[in-house]
Amino acid sequence: MESLRWRKSSRSSAGGPECVEIALVSSGAAVRDSKNADGARLRFGGAGWDTFLTAAKTGSFVS
Repeated sequence: MESLRWRKSSRSSAGGPECVEIALVSSGAAVRDSKNADGARLRFGGAGWDTFLTAAKTGSFVS
């Protein structure tokens, strides 16, 4: 992935286990675990990013 400007999500806990960072890209966004900056990253196109945000806001990822 190209050089990205990462920022911690406002939904992340202060120092807890649910910490993610996002970087906006020209066609959507990228997401990574802030505790493992060199680990896996997810990249979303515009429509995919909108779907991801909706799912996160509605609690769709909670089991």
